[in-house]
Amino acid sequence: MATMLGRQDWVVQVADDEHTALSSRDTSVFAPHHSIREHHRIDTGQVATVTLRERILAVYAGQTPDLAPCMLDLSHWFYWKTGRPWDLSQPYAQPEHDLINFHREKGVGFYMPNMAAFYEATHADHVVSHVDKIQRDGVPEIVWRLETPRGAIERRRIWEPLTYAWGISRWGIETETDLLVLADALSSRRYTSDWSQWRQWDNCVGDTGIIYLSAGYSAMGYLLNYWMGIEATMYATVDMPAVLEETVTRINDNQLELIDLLCQSPAQVIIMGDNFSSDIQPPHFFERWSKPYYAEAIRRLHAAGKYVAIHIDGKLQGALGMFREIGADCADAVTPPPLGDLTPAACRQEAGEMILSGGVSPELWLEQTPVETFDAFAQQWLTLGSTSSRFIVNAGDQVPPGAVESRIERLRQIVESSA
Repeated sequence: MATMLGRQDWVVQVADDEHTALSSRDTSVFAPHHSIREHHRIDTGQVATVTLRERILAVYAGQTPDLAPCMLDLSHWFYWKTGRPWDLSQPYAQPEHDLINFHREKGVGFYMPNMAAFYEATHADHVVSHVDKIQRDGVPEIVWRLETPRGAIERRRIWEPLTYAWGISRWGIETETDLLVLADALSSRRYTSDWSQWRQWDNCVGDTGIIYLSAGYSAMGYLLNYWMGIEATMYATVDMPAVLEETVTRINDNQLELIDLLCQSPAQVIIMGDNFSSDIQPPHFFERWSKPYYAEAIRRLHAAGKYVAIHIDGKLQGALGMFREIGADCADAVTPPPLGDLTPAACRQEAGEMILSGGVSPELWLEQTPVETFDAFAQQWLTLGSTSSRFIVNAGDQVPPGAVESRIERLRQIVESSA
C-alpha cells in the first residue's frame, strides 16, 4: 500500500538507500530459533507471558502465550494526528520517544519504527549519490540522483497533503543503460554497523514490543517501487530481459552482503519484502525474478538463528504460499476482507504454519465504518486462535491517517476479552 512505500522510501536514503535497521533484547527464555525444524513447532503448550514482548516472542517460538499479541504500526497515523511532517530525505537519529510512549499508553505493541536506520550503506568511490529536497510550485519534492561513469539516473517524490504521503512524481529508469547505471551503483554498496544506535531504541521500547530489523527491498522491489514502476518493469521483462536479469542478479548479490551483516545483529526478527501483492509479483513471476534471493536470504538468516517476517500488504492468494514454501516465519501486514482477498480461514489454509500478523483492514479504522463492523472483523481474525497460536493481531499494513483514535484501545480490549 502507498503509505508503506512512502516510509520505506525514506529509509532508502539514509546511507543513500533503504533499510530500517532495528533490534530487540535477547532473552534466554524466548531465544531465537536455531533450526527451521525447531521454529515450526505449533502450540507446544501455554507459557506464562506478562509483557507484549514476551507474547510476541512466544508466538515466534511456536508456543502459546496467555493472550494473543496485539501490536500496531501507528507511525503514519501519529504523524498525521500530531501534524508533524515526515521527511524521506533524513533519518531519526534518536528514538521517537513520544511515538513509543503513545503505544505504551494505549497498551499495544511497538515493532516497526519506519524513520530510523541503524546501519550504513556506502558506495564505491566511482559512484556519486545525491539526495536533495527542493520546492516545486511551493510543494516539497525530494530528488534522488545516482551518478556513475556509465551515466546518471534520477527519481522524484512530491508531498501530497491529502494522503499525508510522498507520491511518485518521476520514475528514474527508461533505457537499458539506465538499468546498468542502477546496477553499477547499488552493487557497489558496502554495509557497516556497530549497532550502537539501535541500542538506544531497544532500551526505549523495552517490554512494550519487539523491534523488527528491516533488510529493505530486493532488486525487483527497487525497480517496481522506486526506479521504474510496475508497467515499465513488466515491459522490461520482455523488451530487455538480459540486461534486466544482469541488473537483478548484481543488486541481489549485493543485498546478500547486507543479509550477512544482519545475521550478526542482535535483532531476533528480520523483516523483508517488496510490498508484496500477488497481482504484481504472482508465483510464476516471483519464481523467475525474486525467489532465488529470498530463499537464500531466509536460509542464511535461519542459520544465524533469526526469524524472518515478510511484508505482504497486497493481494494474498498465491503470495502466502510463495513464502510458506521457502520457510518464512511470518507474513506481516496481512489484510483480509473487507479490503483483502482471503478470509482469515483461507489465509491459514494457504499459509500453513507460517505466522499471520495483521487482520484489521484499513477502512475499518475510519469513522464511516460502524464500530460494530470493526468489532466483527477483529473478532473474525481472533478465530484463528481456535486452531493455532501462530498469529498476531495487527493492522492490515498500518493504522491509516484519519483513523478513529478510540479504536486503537478498542482493538486491545477485544483481544483481552477473547482470553
